Amino acid sequence: MRRSTASQSRQSGRPPFDASAARRLRTALGMGPEHVAYGLRASYGLTYVTPDLVLGWERGLSTPTGPEVTALAGVLWCSSGELAGRPRSLREHRLARGLSAEDVARAVGLEFIAYSGMEESDTWRGTERQAALLAGLLELTLPEFVAVTGREPRLAQLLRGAVTSRRAPRVRALARLVPVDRRPLEAALTALREGYREAAAVASDPYGGSADDRGDGGREFLDRIVEHFWWVLATLPDESWARPGGAGERS
Repeated sequence: MRRSTASQSRQSGRPPFDASAARRLRTALGMGPEHVAYGLRASYGLTYVTPDLVLGWERGLSTPTGPEVTALAGVLWCSSGELAGRPRSLREHRLARGLSAEDVARAVGLEFIAYSGMEESDTWRGTERQAALLAGLLELTLPEFVAVTGREPRLAQLLRGAVTSRRAPRVRALARLVPVDRRPLEAALTALREGYREAAAVASDPYGGSADDRGDGGREFLDRIVEHFWWVLATLPDESWARPGGAGERS
């Protein structure tokens, strides 16, 4: 079974790589995989690179190392940043900032072995203070912070419960996961409940799709509930919530 590029990057410690961008840039230059492979061998001394390896990178079958990405950028006449994929895991964010695991462990006040274990398991077990230090060091946005600290599954669970239940949403529980003031959280939950009702409503048009088709709108909304949550927060006039560490539930 094919492994995703993100999964391979986590396991190998290689930086995230945008495979589709590499293919797009190559074709825009009118180059074939064999031309790219030749350039990497002749100009950068990567004598082992073959057209099949280049195609493997572009198809997400393997991930190039940092030096290979730099050389590939040279052959494709672009910056390394144009070939960089979006960091998803804690390790990928660290690598994107050019930091070692020792640097991060020291900066947030963790033992190296403890921090390395968190990277390996993709599970953050530090304190709230250490989490805030981590967010500042890696320059994480709030959605990135929630994702890399392993809070996203619980966030999705709470949001689904908030929009589908008749009971008052558990804003306090939500604020423990997402360091945002109560007012924008309440506004976001209100908007999400309205959005869910609209998506799940049976259309009044008698020529609309079947009941099952119309019900799919509600299920799809719930499947993407976290994405909808961040989008709603981003549309609120006060964006002080956007970075972790500076906001949270206030008494």
